[in-house]
Amino acid sequence: MSIIGIVAVDRNRAIGKGGSIPWHYSADMKFFREQTTGHACVMGRRTWESLKRPLKDRLNVVLSRSAGVEARTEEREAEQLPQSPQPQSPPQQTGGVIVLPDKRSVLALAPYLSCHLYVIGGEQIYRMFRPEIEQWIVTEIPLAVEGADTFMPTDFLQNFRPRRSLTLADELKVTFYERA
Repeated sequence: MSIIGIVAVDRNRAIGKGGSIPWHYSADMKFFREQTTGHACVMGRRTWESLKRPLKDRLNVVLSRSAGVEARTEEREAEQLPQSPQPQSPPQQTGGVIVLPDKRSVLALAPYLSCHLYVIGGEQIYRMFRPEIEQWIVTEIPLAVEGADTFMPTDFLQNFRPRRSLTLADELKVTFYERA
């Protein structure tokens, strides 16, 4: 099990604008899906809320101290009739959603996973998990987003070295980094 940061950045290290990803590249989305399927993805509340539905075939770990965060599933449970309480089972590693209150709770869960833990954003979550991230997967987006308001830190790859690169469609370059 590794803790891996995965991010797409523009030429200025931008990762967001107005609470969403400011580009859409099918090749980038396909690559992200291929890398993270079957694994756990930790994200902040705002990233979770920007998703239309849980990431399929992944354990969605939402980091939030807010009690109002809804661990929604693909089927609305609110439409079902009330049932007697059932014992909670451990989260499935290939699907499902759990909400945890802090980084310590996520790190306590990690040893029980038989899969990788991908840190998928946003900016605060990347900063929070930076000391624990063992590898980075960085997709370079070939543009500079005007008006971007969310960025990766300039030194987020400090103490990491490139291991390999590949090119996706639309001139997207992906580089895999490992801790030096």
